[in-house]
Amino acid sequence: MGNSLMDTYVQVFANRSVWMESAAIEQLHTTARNLQGIRAAVGLPDLHPGRGYPVGAAFFSTERFYPALVGGDIGCGMALHATSLKAHKTSPSKLEKALGVIDGPLPGVLLDEVDRAGLQALAQRSGVATADALLQSLGTIGGGNHFAELQAVDTLYEESALDKKCVYLMVHSGSRGLGGAILREHVERFNHGGLAAASPEADAYWQQHEAAIAYAQLNRRMIAQRMAKALRVELRQVLDISHNHVQRHDWRGQQGFLHRKGATPADEGLVVIPGSRGDYSYLVRPAADRDEALHSLAHGAGRKWARSDCMGRLRPRFSLTDLQQTRFDSTVVCADRELIYEEAPQAYKDVDGVVASLQEAGLLTLVARLKPLLTYKKGAMQCC
Repeated sequence: MGNSLMDTYVQVFANRSVWMESAAIEQLHTTARNLQGIRAAVGLPDLHPGRGYPVGAAFFSTERFYPALVGGDIGCGMALHATSLKAHKTSPSKLEKALGVIDGPLPGVLLDEVDRAGLQALAQRSGVATADALLQSLGTIGGGNHFAELQAVDTLYEESALDKKCVYLMVHSGSRGLGGAILREHVERFNHGGLAAASPEADAYWQQHEAAIAYAQLNRRMIAQRMAKALRVELRQVLDISHNHVQRHDWRGQQGFLHRKGATPADEGLVVIPGSRGDYSYLVRPAADRDEALHSLAHGAGRKWARSDCMGRLRPRFSLTDLQQTRFDSTVVCADRELIYEEAPQAYKDVDGVVASLQEAGLLTLVARLKPLLTYKKGAMQCC
């Protein structure tokens, strides 16, 4: 049994400059209408169609919550670190050479730093993974739209918010296969019907969910440490924010559950909104006490084209070499031919329009704009 949209708050935040597929808006309305207990659904300007549910959206429900709305990459998010490297003392080519290939399991020097007992506890809480399996994936970026990017400060809107001389490291990754395994187990047992708030099944999912959130945070931290080790720099974390999760939440006097599927929290301090691999990223300050967007902001630029369309659209126009350089003269490290076309800047919305939509709605103020120096997605395969 679903809801009538008459008693469900549905809102999309996007100005006229933002590309918005009608299919994404239809998915938002369908989800709000068909899932029992949904009281509010918000599409951010990065809204785009997903597998069954839209990405770039937040949903508030009462009495039930929906693991399928969170999706498989539980805990996926963005971390931003200041490094001790100075922007004027490096270049994309130097960074690429120093990094080398950072795929695969962690090197021994970093493995020694891993809390094995803590990893074992996460595996047990997840109920679907072993500590050895988690260790194999730890410190790896993954595929899809995940990346690690070294950035320079382009513009400061708040003086002293960042050090303009520093190189910054942004990491976008999640719980790797762990969240997907949790979701598969859930869907096999409960399909997409959600869980009653106070049920034993809900309590069991919360344990799994929190394990995936913790593992995703640990994974981002180890990716950053791995890169710092290769570059021989020190790190200071600026923020780490998840954009795929569900949490208990009060909204307009109602107690319930806030699901974010590709939506950044607006109630946890500064957040970063990245563009595509050839665009700016924005550090922003969410406006306080604004509930019309379900206390959420865009998590990035958002896709404009489906992955399956990218090779056909772009291959006649751009070579692999073309897509390994950006308009900023930054470098994109991606040895996967199909992936580099799927993740080309042209496949994404304009991040300036996405951020401007939220700014015009009074949902944020600008803190800084960063530009890419090097984006790492997947290194060259090492021979035998």
